[in-house]
Amino acid sequence: MATAHNSANKGDIAKTVIMSGDPLRVKQIADKYLDNAKLVNEIRNIYAYTGTYKGKEVTVMAHGMGIPSMGIYSYELYKFYDVETIIRLGSCGSYVDDINLLDIILVENSYTESNFSYTFNNEKVNYVSSCKEINEKIEDLAKKERINIIKGNVCTTDCFDWYMTDLNQFLERLPKDLNIIAAEMESFALFYTAKVLGKKASCLLTVVDSHSKKQELTAEERQNSVDQMTVLALESIL
Repeated sequence: MATAHNSANKGDIAKTVIMSGDPLRVKQIADKYLDNAKLVNEIRNIYAYTGTYKGKEVTVMAHGMGIPSMGIYSYELYKFYDVETIIRLGSCGSYVDDINLLDIILVENSYTESNFSYTFNNEKVNYVSSCKEINEKIEDLAKKERINIIKGNVCTTDCFDWYMTDLNQFLERLPKDLNIIAAEMESFALFYTAKVLGKKASCLLTVVDSHSKKQELTAEERQNSVDQMTVLALESIL
């Protein structure tokens, strides 16, 4: 059954979906890591490919940028395509000095100032957790493969933080007890949608800019910075 945003038939989408914001990154993952990858959606150029990784069926799909876009695609995957697990591979900006460019963050909890939960579910929630079961698998795998990951809490923003008129005021508003280490724009919508629908969700992020160090990767470096995250996500579903 297709939706307004996804032309795939119900059986075209695997039970586990790896998502990334950039459609070209999704194509890159499908080409490099999946066997027999088949394009199952290209509406709005939000590509989705289904294939196998070491014999395990998996779909890789784009989700676009921001809470609304992630909210739409994750909801439809969970609700209409019977997806059980979504792992987001994304990028983020660091807020702390001891995190470097290209470090990998495994998100434990996501905080937001957004009204997404209130609009979606008439519930004022600003803090939601990822799936502990999936995170533990990823963490164990990272140790086995000697891939360094940093576990922590992030903030999901409605606005790209480099464009805020006063970032310092925003940072002052963040609850200090949450120890927020980075910002991105989608994980809260994913985690909250999964919570409402009784599904599983996790998120891995590559640090592509640092506010504390005033550093950032180029657009090309961002595009090519996801290999280790991709391997962790794919290996964790086997």
